[in-house]
Amino acid sequence: MPEQDPARRAVVTGLGAVMPIGNDFPTYWSNLVAGVTGTREVTHFDASAFEVRIAAEVLDFDPTTVMDAKMARRMSRFIQLAMGAGAEAVRDSGIDFAAMDQDTRDRVGVVVNTGGGGIEQIIDGTHVHDQKGPRFVSPFAVPALSGSMAACMLSMEYGLTGPVITQVAACATSVIAFQDALRLIRSGECDVVLTGGSEAPIWPMGLAALSNMTALSKRNDDPATASRPFDDSRDGFVLGEGAGVVVVESLAHAQARGATPLAEILGGALTADAFHISAPDPTGRGQTRAMTSALRNAGVAPNEIDYIVAHGTATQLNDVTETRAIKAAYGDHAYKVAISSPKSMIGHLVGAAGIASALAAIGAIRDGVIPPTANLHTPDPECDLDYVPLAARRAKVETVAVNGFGFGGQNAVTIFRSVEAS
Repeated sequence: MPEQDPARRAVVTGLGAVMPIGNDFPTYWSNLVAGVTGTREVTHFDASAFEVRIAAEVLDFDPTTVMDAKMARRMSRFIQLAMGAGAEAVRDSGIDFAAMDQDTRDRVGVVVNTGGGGIEQIIDGTHVHDQKGPRFVSPFAVPALSGSMAACMLSMEYGLTGPVITQVAACATSVIAFQDALRLIRSGECDVVLTGGSEAPIWPMGLAALSNMTALSKRNDDPATASRPFDDSRDGFVLGEGAGVVVVESLAHAQARGATPLAEILGGALTADAFHISAPDPTGRGQTRAMTSALRNAGVAPNEIDYIVAHGTATQLNDVTETRAIKAAYGDHAYKVAISSPKSMIGHLVGAAGIASALAAIGAIRDGVIPPTANLHTPDPECDLDYVPLAARRAKVETVAVNGFGFGGQNAVTIFRSVEAS
């Protein structure tokens, strides 16, 4: 069972999102429930010569609404997106960091993870170096490309002097962020942790490399239906970008300031496949162990899970492997639990994929609505579970498992529950 001391229970009290289907959490959530897809032709650069010309981009985001214009020019896009999501999460939580004394802010941490960080700084800096010479390379390029800088910028923005952590674990990384936040709360080291992930990977090198890997959907003529997790006609994932940040705090801290907890983090687990640099172990053993270990760590029985937010990338190998792993971990309950993939609508956000899924989990707990798996018309016969096709579903949702599986065989699962049910 989860720790019952209110000072050691970690709850979510504020939500922030900058996503391909909405630049704030309410818009993201309503579009996710409605099955709106954010895949379009690439606009960040001229992709006309590329085999894959579609992606799930964040549109109409102005970083100067959350950052000084000069700083915004110096910082990478993944940092800008994280700052936007973080600002919304702080507002939504009602927490006032400015009113805290220094000792209190010493107990506020930041855990914001990423898969690649500021990749454009390397691309642009190399171009400037080659065209103009070394003297013209920006002195801000190195900090701006650092994967830890989104977390650091949030700590500086709000004067938060507790632990600042960034883990890089490919597509599993922002599922892991919640496990780090839970440890910081349970250990007593922090009372509050800004938690999430950010990624902005839609650049020529990344799109070309993933296309050459044959990982991406090539449905350039029909972008809205390109991402088809668990469908028999799936042909790869859609590369996406975005960020999400939530405020996590101890239940005691939330109660003391009159905040309303939206969900509790019960526990989680990490495992490795030790199998291949990009492909999952087809037996699903590592994924299965992550699921079963997360349930055990959270003190939750398989039949208590009401909803699984699947990794669900729409690649041939992942969707079948994840299905096998869910069956192995959940037994008979695998055929009863509702499962869906946000990637069917927002694409694969790599380091921000886990936070996008966690936001879906929290929304489902709060509103009693399970978002659909869009574009799932003809299920793969090997993907024969309840993947909530095409339309959202009303349901009582108390406990949710979030799956995240990354390149290199990194597997992470985190369990969330409504505070009332804990």
